[in-house]
Amino acid sequence: MTDHQGVAPAQYGRVMLKISGEALMGDQGYGLHPPTVARIADEVESVQKMGVEVCMVIGGGNIFRGLQGSAQGMERTTADYMGMLATVMNALAMQSALEAKGLHCRVISAIRMDEVCEPYIRRRAIRHLEKKRIVIFAAGTGNPYFTTDTAATLRANEMNCEAIFKGTKVDGVYDKDPKKHADAKRYGEVSYDEVLQKHLGVMDASAIALARDNRLPIIVFSLDEPGGFRGILEGRGTYTRVHN
Repeated sequence: MTDHQGVAPAQYGRVMLKISGEALMGDQGYGLHPPTVARIADEVESVQKMGVEVCMVIGGGNIFRGLQGSAQGMERTTADYMGMLATVMNALAMQSALEAKGLHCRVISAIRMDEVCEPYIRRRAIRHLEKKRIVIFAAGTGNPYFTTDTAATLRANEMNCEAIFKGTKVDGVYDKDPKKHADAKRYGEVSYDEVLQKHLGVMDASAIALARDNRLPIIVFSLDEPGGFRGILEGRGTYTRVHN
């Protein structure tokens, strides 16, 4: 695979980092792998040191996934709320890892649980970012039937982020699974509509449509590559840019 041939992203001032819960479990089949959480915290720290304001949304699939619970006979709304609680656990773990590095971080939950994190108040969250605190948005949108991808896109728009960085296991968007197909083609750039029409699996359809309607670019990159997050902000590395 060759490096991205499109125009390198500008030096963004404020970005949203979206990662899956599975990214936190390392090679384990479940739960949190502290060295992996610490490595991702290193990536976030390196970007913040560039002067970029960072907010995050972390999925909960390493602990509980609402759709799987629903498929096993659990009532869907209950299963989704359980998934939201899993995202809070992951957010607290990431906050702990960031604070261990001396960084200031706030976890903000869409479901009130004042003893462990702040409630979502938009102006307060923006103020945290302006003060160079890392903000982790937890509990999705606070509503069942919406994924953390949609929550990340919603919060990115509310926080006036300039891009969403979607950290995955592969270095961009492919026309088919590159782990199963040696001839898989990676896109350097792709439109929102193409992602929807070809079911490319970047994010769910609601998230893609929300990003498209607000002209919010999505940068898909590999979270497994050390320094990859910072590298893209510096104009190098391999990634796919989803935009109009």
